[in-house]
Amino acid sequence: MKSGKSKQPRKQRKARYNAPLHIRHKFMSAALSDELRDKYGKRSFPLRKGDTVRVVRGDDKGKEGKVRTVDLKGEKITVEGVVVARSDLSEVPRTVHPSNVVITKLELKDKLRESALGR
Repeated sequence: MKSGKSKQPRKQRKARYNAPLHIRHKFMSAALSDELRDKYGKRSFPLRKGDTVRVVRGDDKGKEGKVRTVDLKGEKITVEGVVVARSDLSEVPRTVHPSNVVITKLELKDKLRESALGR
């Protein structure tokens, strides 16, 4: 993604749409809970499979669960327990935008991710 100086909304949208996956990962950031914010001194952090999140907006507000999938291309995540019923009564995971969740517990098995919190 070029670091241009354009303010035009169409160019900003195009840049997001055409961004490579390693930059799209940064778009997938969610706010940290108050406890994590105090502990790490950061306001938000990129989501990863295994993080525990709480939905703060939408029909599923208040539900909490682990992140099951992170879709970088569609900029959506799925959370355990956040489902929608089909007409045949089977349940399908509902996708949620990262801006609508708060991270309550981080998956810190990866040393690189742990060091990124210390920056």
